[in-house]
Amino acid sequence: MQKRKLGKSDLEVSALGLGCMGMSTSYGPPKDKREMTDLLRAAVERGITFFDTAEVYGPYLNEELLGEGLAPFKGEVVIATKFGFDLSPERDSRGAKGAPGLNSRPDHIKAAVEGSLKRLKVESIDLLYQHRVDAEAPIEDVAGAVKDFIQQGKVKYFGLSEAGVQTIRRAHAVQPVTALQNEYSLWWRRPEAEVIPTLEELGIGLVPYSPLGRGFLTGKIDQNATFDSTDFRSSLPRFTPEALKANQALIDLLGSIAQRKEATPAQIALAWLLAQKPWIVPIPGTTKLNRLDENIGALAVELTANDLREIDEAAARITVQGERYPEALEELTGR
Repeated sequence: MQKRKLGKSDLEVSALGLGCMGMSTSYGPPKDKREMTDLLRAAVERGITFFDTAEVYGPYLNEELLGEGLAPFKGEVVIATKFGFDLSPERDSRGAKGAPGLNSRPDHIKAAVEGSLKRLKVESIDLLYQHRVDAEAPIEDVAGAVKDFIQQGKVKYFGLSEAGVQTIRRAHAVQPVTALQNEYSLWWRRPEAEVIPTLEELGIGLVPYSPLGRGFLTGKIDQNATFDSTDFRSSLPRFTPEALKANQALIDLLGSIAQRKEATPAQIALAWLLAQKPWIVPIPGTTKLNRLDENIGALAVELTANDLREIDEAAARITVQGERYPEALEELTGR
């Protein structure tokens, strides 16, 4: 398994990580615990050392799953988790309707860290992200709180998720940021404008979530796809039949390159991401072993400079239809 370092830090992980959210939430009911444990261990056997979770996934179920499933590999794997949502029953919701509100006050971070340590069954959290920037908690206070935990040995590295460039700079000045987790793929390229140049300047790694466009870039989803109400894609503008039909041009592009490379559209999408920067580590999620193997296969796909130029030129002629999030959720990003 190829390894990569996140930015200028000494945090080395497998070149491809595993996003674990879908094992417990968002893509239908929680999956069978035994099956998901087997999948986690199969990932380790195949050389995956980077696993992504969050306290809000479930909530709590996903951290518990990883804590038990990865217990035999303590010290061999890197588990990233996130804080920043208020999961208390009496919360005053400041997020999307029916969703947890944000809370990154230092006292709340402390409670979140202690809870994550217990659920993950570790003495120190490898990589701790702020899940979403909380406008009511100054980022300097957030970074300072995490810095305290790093000094105490309860956290090793600090990360941000979906943060704007000014927030990244302010946080980094208090406690060096090791990684930024952002959506980034061939159908969401906004980070290229400001975020990626800032990360390069500061020596911060990028961990793209939804690198396969929540399944769309696999080529297995078309305009006739239907999503259960427990699948959060049912509420995403980009997954309406009209948008799926309009965005098929992107799949046709990936498919044509895949045919030439004897690969799959998903493998081309991941190989494209990996070719952008040596400090980018995508975390495609899956609940199926054959998809895990397919994703890992992307590491063997070599895209030449000509291939990358061809993809970029063709993609530039395609206008992706549909917003990626409903307005209330999009407002929580880029702060």
